[in-house]
Amino acid sequence: MASLHSSLASEQRERAPIRDILDRALAGARLSDADAIALIECPDSDLDAMLSAAAELRDRGKGRDVTYSRKVFLPITNLCRDRCTYCTFRKDPGDPGAWTMMPDEIALWSRRGAELGCKEALMCLGDQPEVAFKEYRDVLASLGVRTTIEYVGRACEIAIAEGLLPHTNAGLMTSDEMRALRPLNVSMGLMLENISPRLRGRGGVHQAAPDKDPALRIKMIDEAGELRIPFTTGILLGIGETPAERALSLTAIRDTHERHGHIQEVIIQNFRAKPEIAMADAPEPDAYDMARAIATARLVLGPSMNVQAPPNLSPRQIELFLNAGINDWGGISPLSKDYVNPEAPWPHLDRLGEQCARAGFTLGERLAIYNEYINDEWLDPAVATKVRAIWDRPVGGQS
Repeated sequence: MASLHSSLASEQRERAPIRDILDRALAGARLSDADAIALIECPDSDLDAMLSAAAELRDRGKGRDVTYSRKVFLPITNLCRDRCTYCTFRKDPGDPGAWTMMPDEIALWSRRGAELGCKEALMCLGDQPEVAFKEYRDVLASLGVRTTIEYVGRACEIAIAEGLLPHTNAGLMTSDEMRALRPLNVSMGLMLENISPRLRGRGGVHQAAPDKDPALRIKMIDEAGELRIPFTTGILLGIGETPAERALSLTAIRDTHERHGHIQEVIIQNFRAKPEIAMADAPEPDAYDMARAIATARLVLGPSMNVQAPPNLSPRQIELFLNAGINDWGGISPLSKDYVNPEAPWPHLDRLGEQCARAGFTLGERLAIYNEYINDEWLDPAVATKVRAIWDRPVGGQS
C-alpha cells in the first residue's frame, strides 16, 4: 500500500483537470485510481459539475426510478469477537442488551414482517462469536448446531417458510460457508468499509477487529463472485480514513466487480456518533463528504451499478443524495429498527416517496436480489421458484 500511495502521489502531481475526468467518465472510460482520488478531493468550484455528471450517468443507466427493499431486520446475535471503536451493535455475553434470537423468535418476527408486506429477511450478526465466547458455544450446542453460520442457515430456512427471501450479512465467511448458504439466500453481503490496512494499526478503529482486515474482506468478496452470489458491499465514511482511501476503496470494489460481475449494489454509509461508543466525540462526515463519495462511486462504478445511501442516517439530504447519483435507499423496515444505528428511525415510505417525487424521481419497491440478477446464473434453484413467484406479481410502491 505504501508503494501504491507513492506512485499515486507522483501521478497526482500531473492530474487531469476535473472536467476532463468527467468527460471521460461520461464517455464510458475506465477511471484510474488517481482519477478517483482527484474526484473525491475536487475543489468546491468543481463540485456542482461533478454532481451533475454523476446524476447524468445515473439517469442513463437507471432513469429516474429509485428503489428500496421492504425488510425485516433479524439480528440473529449481537455477540461479536471484533471490537470496532465505532460500533454500538456488538456485545459480550452478560452485557445489558446481549442477545441471540431463538428459532421461535425468528419465526414470529418473520411471520409478522410478511404480514406487513416485507419480502426480505436481513440476517445481521456479529463476527464469529463462537471463537471468543464459551457461553455462546454452549448456546449453539443447545440449539443443535456447531457454528454460527450453521445456525444462520436454520434461520434462513425459518424465514423462507414464512414467505421471506433471506439476505445474509454475517461478517467474514469462508467459501464453503457461503456455498452452504447459497441455496438459502437470494443475495449476501459484506461491507468492505475501507481498503486501507492502516485502520488496523495501533490506535486505529479496527486494531481489535481481526475480521476487518481488508485483504480478508476482498478475498471473501471475490470468492462470492466465484460462487455466483449476488453481492452487496460498500464503504463507511468517518472512521479515520482519508478521502483518498475512500476513493481507493471504491476502485477496489470496481475491480472485484470487473472480475466477477457479482456486485449488485454499493452502499455509501456515514458514521454516526453515539454516546456509548469509544468514538463518541468523533466528527461525523458532513452532507458534502457524503455527496462527494456518492458521486465518485457513480463515476467510478458506471451507469449500471446500483448505488445506495441509507436514508435514515441523513434524512435531510434526500434531494442532495439523489442529485449526487444514487438510485437506491436500501432496506427499510415497517417492523424492526436499525439495530446498527438504533437512534435513526426508518423514514415513513409515504413521506420518502413524496420527497423523491419533488426531486423528480419515482420511488418503487425491489427485492433483496436486483432484477438483473434474477436468472439461472445467479439464483440457486432452491430459491429460484420462490423469487420468481414474488417477482412475477407486482411489488408494492409507496406502501
